[in-house]
Amino acid sequence: MPEIARFYGIVIKLFFADHPPPHFHAVYGEHVGVFNIDTLEMIEGDLPSRAKKLVFEWASINRQSLKKMWDTQEFYKLPPLD
Repeated sequence: MPEIARFYGIVIKLFFADHPPPHFHAVYGEHVGVFNIDTLEMIEGDLPSRAKKLVFEWASINRQSLKKMWDTQEFYKLPPLD
């Protein structure tokens, strides 16, 4: 699963041959969250509230790029959250 971004101890990964709906994984220590790219809701996982908010903020900025990567399966790094 390629790492596409890293910020504040959170690692964002996208698994290209994964099941629908389009989604990405956020890993924070031993916690993992799976986020729907279209709605940005966490559809699986146990991320702490603060990490979940940071992932939502980052994904809001990068939603179009995430969707493009999912659709084309072309991997590239995205900027971290500042």
